[in-house]
This record gives sequence, C-alpha cells and structure tokens, in this order.
Amino acid sequence: MSVPALPSRDALLTALSKVNDPEIRKPITELGMVKSVEIDDAGAVALSIYLTVSGCPMKDTLTKDSSAAVLAVPGVTSVEVTLDVMSDEQRAALRQQLRGGAPEKEIPFAKPSSLTRVYAVASGKGGVGKSSVTVNLAAAMAEQGLRVGVVDADVYGFSVPRMLGVEQRPTQVDDMILPPIAHDVKVISIGMFVPGNQPVVWRGPMLHRALQQFLGDVFWGDLDVLLLDLPPGTGDIAISVAQLIPTAEILVVTTPQQAAAEVAERAGSIALQTHQRVAGVIENMSWLELPDGTRQEIFGSGGGRAVAESLTRSIGAPVELLGQIPLDTRLREGGDTGTPVVLGEPDSAAGVALRAIAKGLASRARGLAGRSLGLTPAGR
Repeated sequence: MSVPALPSRDALLTALSKVNDPEIRKPITELGMVKSVEIDDAGAVALSIYLTVSGCPMKDTLTKDSSAAVLAVPGVTSVEVTLDVMSDEQRAALRQQLRGGAPEKEIPFAKPSSLTRVYAVASGKGGVGKSSVTVNLAAAMAEQGLRVGVVDADVYGFSVPRMLGVEQRPTQVDDMILPPIAHDVKVISIGMFVPGNQPVVWRGPMLHRALQQFLGDVFWGDLDVLLLDLPPGTGDIAISVAQLIPTAEILVVTTPQQAAAEVAERAGSIALQTHQRVAGVIENMSWLELPDGTRQEIFGSGGGRAVAESLTRSIGAPVELLGQIPLDTRLREGGDTGTPVVLGEPDSAAGVALRAIAKGLASRARGLAGRSLGLTPAGR
C-alpha cells in the first residue's frame, strides 16, 4: 500500500486559506494570522497562529477550524496548534488593511460610494415591538444571503443582544471593535459595555458620541443592509442618525390603535426636517388569529394604513404600508430565547409576515441620491 506523499507548505497554506477568522469573517492567511506552518517526515504539522488580541474569545473556534482544515490535507497525520499574539505594529497594519486604507474614524455608510442600505427603525412610543421587528428583519435578511448588521441604538432600553442570543462581548483590537455575530448578523449594543443590567444615564453629547463610535469604530465589513434600532420618539439619537448617515431611510413601526398611530406619525414626520426618506410603515400586533380561523383585532384596526396615508400627504411622496404582523406568542418566545421567530418558527403567522416584509426590503436597490456616478462632461 503506497504512502501519500508529504504535502508542500503551499498546499497547507491553501487549506488554511479556507479558514475564516470567526469575527472578521476573512481568511486567516489574508489577515496575516498564520505565523508559521511546518511538517516533518512523519506528516506531523506544527502550526502557529497569531491572535489579534490575547483575550480573543474565539480562539478555541480558530484552533479547531485550523486543525480540521490541515488534517484534511492528504499526507497529514497530526496537527499541533500554538497561539501567539500580534504585536502593536501587526495590529496597526491589520486595522489599516481592514479599513481599506481609509482614514480611521470615518463612517463608511456615510460615504457617497457606500452600497449599504441603512434602515433606521423608529416608533413614536415604546411597547410597539420595534426591537422585535428589527431583529427578525435582520435575521430573515441574513437567511436570504445578505450581509446584515444591527446597531442597538436604543441606549436606554437596549434589548437586541438578548433577542439575538448574543452573550459574548465585542473584541477590541486597539481602537477598532469587532462586533459579535449571531444568526449571521453582526450586532453592537451599549448593553455589551455596561456591567450587569445597569441603566445608561447619558445626555445628548454622550449619546451622539456613542452612536458615532458604533458606526465608525466598529469593523462592519461590507454590509448589504444595516438596521438601527432607535429609541422611541424623536429625540437626540434620531437627530444624530440623520447627521451621521444622511442617506438612512426611516422604517416606522406602529400598532393598529389610533393613539399609537398618531404618535407614530410624528416619528415619521421627522423625515421632513432631516430630509430623509421614509421607507415605509410596519403595523405590529395587528390581530390575534383564533383557533376557528377568525381574527380578533385586540388593538383596533387601521392604524398602520392611517400612518402611511398621513405621511404620504405630509411628505409629498408615496409611503407604503409594508406589512401587518399578527400577535403571536412565538414571536415573544423567540425574543426571550434568542432565536428570532423567522428562524425558529418560520411558518408561524408572525414568521411568515416578517419574512415577507424582509424580502421586500432586501430586494430594494440602494438609491442614487447623494452618490457620485463617476460621470464627466464630454469634451466639446
């Protein structure tokens, strides 16, 4: 029986090029994380990998994935992985590489060349299920193959990490933050930086700075969609979003009751002052489906359509009612367990409605407003 020939170093590096850093989502070979790889005459491989920081929370995953990739190469009999930590110079080079040579602290989504669609999910009042809608839209879009990020900008009532099942803290590479990933969604929240369940007691300037850091200091990579879960109302954060990402579109979430709808109109009407586009209205808690197939409209009816029609009149441009989401205990349960209903119970009434809304939003192309088309006047 012939013994497989020993693989070359290039063959081992080719195998390692298929291993992605779990947080950055790029090959470790491309990121300069392979310190050395050697193979002896018996086929035993000694692999040394650089961690971005010493306390990297994903080092076990990185070790396991690298070992599996190398062991799959014919001729390799065993793998021993040792871990080292990047120097300050190596981290600086990595940051520069990830930013594509762009100046640090720049918000990529505010650049005219950005292809990321940014949705700011707003509501007039609390308790309408805005955060539940945000995380389910994000999870549904990610399942459709889009690269999705979520900023939990509701600094006083942060809940997105729990709803997405995020338990780990972000990894910090000097002044660049790598966001945790859950259900293929990158997420950042002020709740990841405060101990326990302590409240955040901040005023305007600190809120603006926190949002600026979430957008500029976090390495988001190339996103197709970024969702921002805003606090209720029309306060500091909503104004900061308009200043930091002028092209962000507003998604208004309301419930059917007229009192909630009237308040939601104000949240959408802020677009008149900030010159933003309203992407549409989503009505949550629309009805309860009873066992006999009938619907009980617990919170009344017509609120979502009334908001869409009112905003259409006031803004002077069509504002669509994107969908109605029925009351469903599985939607609440998914938020409590960290598995969004669009993934855990996709065929439920709420899951079907949310996936349909996500599909409609995902199919929209990024608008041309504010973007350079690279055109030059023809010579005379």
